[in-house]
Amino acid sequence: MSKLVSDDGRTHIVSSLMRESLVDRRVVAKTRSEREFAILPDVTLVSLGGQSIFDRGKDALLPLVEAISHLRKKHPMVIGVGGGTRVRHTLSVALDLGLPTGGIAQLVGAMEEANAVFLNALLAKHGSIVMQREHFWELPLYLESNMLPIVISIPPYHFWEPPPEDGPLPSHGSDFGLFIHAEVLGMRRIVFVKDEDGLYTKDPKKHADAKLIERIDLDDLLENLPEELVLDRSLFTAWKTTRHIERVQIVNGLKPEQLLRAMDGEDVGTVITKKMGADHV
Repeated sequence: MSKLVSDDGRTHIVSSLMRESLVDRRVVAKTRSEREFAILPDVTLVSLGGQSIFDRGKDALLPLVEAISHLRKKHPMVIGVGGGTRVRHTLSVALDLGLPTGGIAQLVGAMEEANAVFLNALLAKHGSIVMQREHFWELPLYLESNMLPIVISIPPYHFWEPPPEDGPLPSHGSDFGLFIHAEVLGMRRIVFVKDEDGLYTKDPKKHADAKLIERIDLDDLLENLPEELVLDRSLFTAWKTTRHIERVQIVNGLKPEQLLRAMDGEDVGTVITKKMGADHV
C-alpha cells in the first residue's frame, strides 16, 4: 500500500514530485532520462508537401501514389499531408479579419484535412484510412490492422498555439507538426517529399550557385544553418532535444524513384542524422 503523508496540512502519496513545482528548472533537470519508451520505432513517417506535391496535381501525385502502394507491402509507414496554397489563401483571409494566432492555427488544420481526403480516395484500394485528430492514440491499432494511416501535418496546438516572435502567423508549420507527430510515437526516421532534390545552401529556385547538402550531422548543420530552408526552421531547433528521431531525409517527389530508394535505406537526396545517447531505447 502506498505511504501517505500529511505533515503540511495536505495529504500526499509519497513520490519524488509530490511537493515540487513542475515548472521548476531543477525539477525538470532531475526527471530527465535518456530512456523513454518508443511506441512505433520501426514505422516511418512519409510527408507529402502541400505546395510542392499536391498543388501540382495528378502529374506529381499519381506517380507517388503508385510508389506508396508498392512500398506499403514491405515498409510500415504513416503518410502525412500538407495543405498547400489553400492554406495560404486561408491565412490571408484570417489576417484580414484580425484573428489571433491560435484561431489561425485551427483553420489551417481544417484546410489540410481536404488533402488527406483526396489522398485517401486515391489510396483506398490499398488500405488507406484518414486518421482524425481526435483519434491520435488509435494510430498503432490502424497499423496493426494493416491499414495505411493518413494524417494532417499541422501541430495539435489549435487555439493554444504559442505566440510567435514576429507577427500573428503560427511559427509551427506543417513540417514541424509531422516531426513532433513522429517524435511522440517514437519513430526513428522521417522522409519529407518535396519538389527539390533536398536541402541546399540557398534556395535553388532563386540562386544558381546553390549547392545540395547530401549528408550532414544535425550539430554541424545547426552551426551554419542556411537562411532559406526547405523545412520549417523550428524543426531543426526542436530536434536538438528530442529522444527518438535519428534520421530526417528530404527527397524529390517529382522523381518518385527517390522515395523508393530512401525507404530502402539509401542515402538519396539530403540525409540529416542525429547522434543518440547510448541508452536510447
